[in-house]
Order: sequence, then structure tokens, then C-alpha cells
Amino acid sequence: MKKRSWVTAIVIFIVIILAIMIMTKPHPETNMEVAKCIGENSKLYIQLGCHACELQEDMFGDNYQYLTVIDCWFESDKCVGIEVTPTWIIKGSKYTGIQEISTLQELTGCT
Repeated sequence: MKKRSWVTAIVIFIVIILAIMIMTKPHPETNMEVAKCIGENSKLYIQLGCHACELQEDMFGDNYQYLTVIDCWFESDKCVGIEVTPTWIIKGSKYTGIQEISTLQELTGCT
């Protein structure tokens, strides 16, 4: 019985480690020109403490600075109609949740 418990514990441990590795897999950072173009053609609404917002930021790396970002925690008056963060506004349409760089490039025309 003890052997079965140890095997189960080891399997659970391995599954947890694999899940962590998959979830923390780094996204390739986008280049500066693409980030600038996306920033000029969209607005990104985020909120302090939003884990998904942090993941979206990580996708841009150092080039995140070129995006047009509104933090709804500090600028709530600019976030009327924003119910979920992150939310992208592109050409008058809302896109909620984390967006892949390739999707943002298509939506903004920044290819």
C-alpha cells in the first residue's frame, strides 16, 4: 500500500512540474517595429493585479513600452464599457483576453 502511495505522489509531482513548464513557456518577443505599429493602431486596457495582463505584457517584452496602454485601476474614467482585462480596442472592435502577436498584426494591419 505504501508503494502505491509513493508512485501516486511521484506521478502527481511530475504532472505538476510539466504543467508549470508548459504554463511558463516564454513567448517569443515581438520586434520594435511591430510593437510600435500595433501601439499606433490599437489601445490595450489592463488592470493592476491582472495576471492575464502580465502575460500579455510578457509577450511584448521590452517593446511593451510602445503600446498604447490604459490601466483601468488608475484611469477608470477611460474604461467605460471595459468589462474584462486585457481588452484590445482595434478599429472600433473589442477583443478580450490574451491575443497572440500574429492575431494583433492581422487585426491592426501591422504585417
